[in-house]
Amino acid sequence: MVHQRIERSCIADPMLILATLCFVAGQMAATAVRGDENWPGFRGPTGQGLSTATNLPVEWSSTKHVAWKRAVPGTGWSSPVVYKGHVYLTSAVAAERNKSKHHGLVTLCIDAQTGRDVWSTQIFIQDNATSPPIHEKNSHASPTPLIEGERLYIHFGHQGTACLDLQGRVVWKNQDIRFDPGWGNGGSPIVVDDALIFSCDGRTEQFVIALNKNTGKVLWKTPRPMITNQLKYSFCTPLLIEFGGRRQVVFPATDLVIAYEPETGREIWRVRYVGDSIVPRPVFGHGLVFVTTRYHSPSLIAIRPDGKGDVTNTHVEWSTRSGVPGTPSLLLVDSELYMISDNGLASCLDAKTGRRHWQKRIGGNHSASPVYADGRIYAQSEEGKGVVLSAGPVFKLLAENSIGERTLASYAIAKNAIFLRGEKHLYRIESPGKPDQDRR
Repeated sequence: MVHQRIERSCIADPMLILATLCFVAGQMAATAVRGDENWPGFRGPTGQGLSTATNLPVEWSSTKHVAWKRAVPGTGWSSPVVYKGHVYLTSAVAAERNKSKHHGLVTLCIDAQTGRDVWSTQIFIQDNATSPPIHEKNSHASPTPLIEGERLYIHFGHQGTACLDLQGRVVWKNQDIRFDPGWGNGGSPIVVDDALIFSCDGRTEQFVIALNKNTGKVLWKTPRPMITNQLKYSFCTPLLIEFGGRRQVVFPATDLVIAYEPETGREIWRVRYVGDSIVPRPVFGHGLVFVTTRYHSPSLIAIRPDGKGDVTNTHVEWSTRSGVPGTPSLLLVDSELYMISDNGLASCLDAKTGRRHWQKRIGGNHSASPVYADGRIYAQSEEGKGVVLSAGPVFKLLAENSIGERTLASYAIAKNAIFLRGEKHLYRIESPGKPDQDRR
């Protein structure tokens, strides 16, 4: 298990405590019960794709080890989240209104044990005639929901943001934050104290903003520095870290990554690079923040987050260009940093030095972010193949599992089950004979 390996490592490396256990994501407050029971936001309780769940399946198919499979209305690539026995996800459901084509932007709640509908709430209506175009790999419902306490935060980028209670009732909506997203929306929000924080890195305007999580009113708004890159848009989800007793929201964007004060939106430090359309979420550990720099031909840079101002020339510890993803997020487990590139090249590096342990092609195209659980790395290809690897500095392929359905959303893991969203269906995948304790 993750925590057992951490305890052994911390004796020699106290910085690992910061890396994995202390305040690495805004969603930490959402885990009111054991962390393996909930997956409350994008990349789980830590925001870094780590699960303490055990007894997960290694092999599956569209029917094998599938506890249930249910059709999902509409389209969307938001990842599922799981909280207290329910699965939440968003979708864009095509319809006509007054002879005008549009999408209803909806939130779905599904019973995690049975796959049955609990409730569905339409949050916004998107007029297709006036909405900006989206990338072929994007959808109108790509940002992942976020649960904190008894509140569900739903984000549709330039179409609006909302807060619901867990019964599907709308608490507040905000559609005042307007910008041209450039190929659609992608980044998900985080919660820090009373602030719901997300980026608006569009074609013509780029800024980071915080809404009051209780009211939806703007708390602060910070413009990005001037970007000279012709392609100015990015689609990244931030990561909350704590280093040296100071909290930082690390937010990659086109041509630079910036760490902000979550209370005020003031800049702490920045690192410059050349690159646009940033998607992968950062990870943090061993006193380093790991960030990718662009969608096409990306680099990976490891940054010490103890600087102030422009630290490009002083705080980049190491970098590499081999096998770096443009879409899937990174994965840090103990001292190993894992990457799955968009074209299916898997790599394992020493996180402290960047030295490569192994690099192997696992096939397919990848957009979903890999996760760690029960000593294994789980990666999902766009073609619907789930690849399971043994975690560690020696490459070992454990299984390849196809569901025969396109998949771009990332996994959610809760208890002994994997929740996987395909193009048309949501799956609950689990080993047979394992008791379900989601319902209490």
